[in-house]
Amino acid sequence: MKFVLAPDSFKGSLTAKEVCQAMEVGLKRIFPESDYLHVPMADGGEGTVQALVDATSGRFIKKTVTGPLGTPVEAQFGLLGDEKTAVIEMAEASGLHYVNAQTKNPLKTTTYGTGELIAAALDYPIDQLIIGLGGSATNDGGAGMAQALGVQLLDWHDDPIGFGGEALADLVSIELGKRHPRLNEVTILLASDVKNPLCGSQGASQIFGPQKGATPKMVEQLDQNLRHYAEVIQQETGKQVADLAGAGAAGGLGAGLLAFTDASIHSGVELVMQMTSLDKALQKADFCFTGEGGIDAQTKFGKTPIGVAHAAQKQHVPVIAIAGRIGDGTDTLYPEGIDAIFGIVQGAVPLEQALADSQTNIARTCENIARLLNLPQH
Repeated sequence: MKFVLAPDSFKGSLTAKEVCQAMEVGLKRIFPESDYLHVPMADGGEGTVQALVDATSGRFIKKTVTGPLGTPVEAQFGLLGDEKTAVIEMAEASGLHYVNAQTKNPLKTTTYGTGELIAAALDYPIDQLIIGLGGSATNDGGAGMAQALGVQLLDWHDDPIGFGGEALADLVSIELGKRHPRLNEVTILLASDVKNPLCGSQGASQIFGPQKGATPKMVEQLDQNLRHYAEVIQQETGKQVADLAGAGAAGGLGAGLLAFTDASIHSGVELVMQMTSLDKALQKADFCFTGEGGIDAQTKFGKTPIGVAHAAQKQHVPVIAIAGRIGDGTDTLYPEGIDAIFGIVQGAVPLEQALADSQTNIARTCENIARLLNLPQH
């Protein structure tokens, strides 16, 4: 038999590649002669760079960049096996993990480091750049990123505006003459699993601002500032970004990239499936195994297991999903192409224990599924 193993990472415990390896260990106990094809997956969020580097035998490039609080942080991006595509997760430079309850403040946090990471990637002879949008500590509309790439965001005195969502209120004009020249030479693909616009009730500030430390008053201020930012962008560049689906991703970084580059925005999981040639891997497969740390009703909206299921469904390949946690609403996933969902945790255990035992639990669960598949048909 041919098994295609296409899971996401299990956050906090295993990379997607390590999940593939654990799945194979369990399945091989029952089907030792079968073929196992590993296709590490991601949906544009955390783990996307790792999955694509693993899938293409690429490498990581480390850089010191400006973190969201303006202090130096160590970040990395991936150069894929063809050496022609670079992959960046914006959270590497501007992520929520760089702030805490005392320091998180979306009025001040900046995406400048993400721009520096993009510039570092452009130093390589790439012709394609994939940027994962998600996990940001920022709400600056990608203004900091733009400044790092040579876009001049100027106030009434023709001086550069400061960092953070608060400073957008000072924006009067935009100069693109010193923009990084390589931006015109590279195809930029934005990977996102959210469709929120930049502004309004479903926008970056209202929906994601509170988790980044925004009070209700700050949310209102940030939303007004992003709207003003979008108006100046339209006036200076002719691009309308306020209401574009996905422009609100990563605190509006989506809007900044759409405004100041020729980027296009895509479903993260679909981009990863394309880069890893999942469709080709699924040809003549008997079963496809997928999964991630948690599966629930939200999985339906652009998460890895549903993307994999849709691809497998087209080729009539049964899909089995595993998860560390199974939440409410999974019944909505079965019509989407997932045939069965299995939890891997053995009894009630502390979270730390569950994370530590993930490899063993995945292998055991996959062995049990294999035993079921191996039952004689009557």
